[in-house]
Amino acid sequence: MTTDTSGITQVKFLVEPSIKVAPLIITWIPDAGKVGSGVCQYLIQNLGGFVFAEIEPVGFFPLDGVVVQDDVAQFPETKFYCCQQKDLLIVSSSLPRLEWYTFLTTILDVVDRICKVKEMYIIGGMASASAHTSPRALLTVANSSQTKGIIEPYDVVKDMEYETPEGQRPTLNSFLLWIAQRRGIPAVNLWVQVPFYLVARKDPQAWKEILHFLNQRLELGVDFAELDSMIAKQNQKIARARMESPELDRCLSCLECNLGLSTSESESLLRRMEELLDQQD
Repeated sequence: MTTDTSGITQVKFLVEPSIKVAPLIITWIPDAGKVGSGVCQYLIQNLGGFVFAEIEPVGFFPLDGVVVQDDVAQFPETKFYCCQQKDLLIVSSSLPRLEWYTFLTTILDVVDRICKVKEMYIIGGMASASAHTSPRALLTVANSSQTKGIIEPYDVVKDMEYETPEGQRPTLNSFLLWIAQRRGIPAVNLWVQVPFYLVARKDPQAWKEILHFLNQRLELGVDFAELDSMIAKQNQKIARARMESPELDRCLSCLECNLGLSTSESESLLRRMEELLDQQD
């Protein structure tokens, strides 16, 4: 193990993969439906990925408010993975709170040391007032008109044009798109819809929407068998919950028919869904 950073501060290199050109996928934790962590781990398991570098958290994350889960301190992490058999790089990171520009440029500097990035995908989930049985739209924001051409052949929403409201700070992903554009890297934000009542839980169907696109675009050869099994099990759990709670079933039926719910109905659906799924777990 080595720690030579060669001018890239706060980075610990564990090994240097032998790759010349690769696409880069960036995921954030936490994320709606655990999309970031779910997609990252599924790709790593399917494609034999391994960690090759880490960014030290000091200076980018406030360490005085570390989350404790199951009596274990959850320190922020930023890890770089390589799936060498497919020439693919993945970054999985906690959301930085401080020094965004330095943090994001450090990510790209680390990757630049390994190889040339041919295209970049920043993935995430977004809460939606839709049912888990409804089709999930995959929304995209590209950092140039040329980049839009890359995703043109695929079944994604391509007409999104996001601009930061005047007087507000750009979002982290918008900032990253801008930095990538300045470096000449085609970059796309990929957002998948997550039913609001699954935002705090795993949503493997949302993972599959992202993975299906990446599998097509990057020719990864992903095996979806395990993911399909996860989706089936979650659907079965929700089906049982609907049988146990007529009110929950009524609310989900409204969503499936594109009928809106009141604030109180949405809150009731969310609370009841969490109770019933927790009981089954």
